Amino acid sequence: MDLEALAEDWTVWNQTDRELILAYRPDVFDSEAFPAPCLPTIYLTRGKRTRRPGADRVGDDWYVTLYLEPEVDHEVEVTDTRDTAVGAAVTLANDFAAGDFDFRALYQVPREDYLNELDELTDRA
Repeated sequence: MDLEALAEDWTVWNQTDRELILAYRPDVFDSEAFPAPCLPTIYLTRGKRTRRPGADRVGDDWYVTLYLEPEVDHEVEVTDTRDTAVGAAVTLANDFAAGDFDFRALYQVPREDYLNELDELTDRA
């Protein structure tokens, strides 16, 4: 699977040899309608992504991680090839956009108003 199969709600935010960043509806998560830190983002990285800025990523594996907020994330897949990781990222993005991904399960303390609005954006309402 390649990026051409990506649901139109997702934008390729950045792409290099070592990472791919997908952003969900940046037109909506503009700090006015929704807080910018809540922008759903999928990171595909070579080596495990760390929370510390500037920290080295370790390993040759490819990681696919969805972030809903800085402290709310879901690691989806670890694979040894970029093509497989891109396929996993596109599948996750498309499931999310179609309302087929249960993002509420990632929250220990749900924020109901925000999650209800996210349900509407992803056709889960």
